[in-house]
Amino acid sequence: MKKEELRKIYLAKRKALSESERLNLSRDLCDLFFSSIDLSFIKVIHIYLPIESKQEPDTWLIIDRIRREFPHILLSIPIIQANKIESIYFEGLHQLEKNSWGILEPKQGVPTPIENIDLVIVPLLAFDKSGHRVGYGHGFYDRFLKDCRSDCKKIGLSFFLPEEKIEDSNQFDTPLHIAFTPIKAYSF
Repeated sequence: MKKEELRKIYLAKRKALSESERLNLSRDLCDLFFSSIDLSFIKVIHIYLPIESKQEPDTWLIIDRIRREFPHILLSIPIIQANKIESIYFEGLHQLEKNSWGILEPKQGVPTPIENIDLVIVPLLAFDKSGHRVGYGHGFYDRFLKDCRSDCKKIGLSFFLPEEKIEDSNQFDTPLHIAFTPIKAYSF
């Protein structure tokens, strides 16, 4: 299938989830993430904040656990500026406000040099068995990931299993290294 069709299908699948189903699936994603990823040499993680209206996986579970169990890891969160993602070190909830799209972003903070980021947790709607992802269609994360170091791990979180193939993937798409579903991690 093509990206536009997959966007419609997976947005509808997410909307069909109850709040308790979404929370349980998010917990499973979080548990699998921590049981599968060695964080001992990670210094900086860029992680998106979940968009509630899009029923995204709850990354607050990962953020809270990293802050408790891995205090040596600095977290960085996205802000859209000049039509691109900038990464800002996460200081706490006091730093956040909703933007015009209703997405939490830092209202102030110290920019994270992109070369310092060791791992990026990327939002997605769907992914395929080659590690290509379908986002919301604006290309923000594809442009951001192209600027990351080549050894920076790119990880996606999905409530659903992979598609066989995203037919219209192209050279502008940056594939993932790993995609987590609630029941399995897929490495590419």
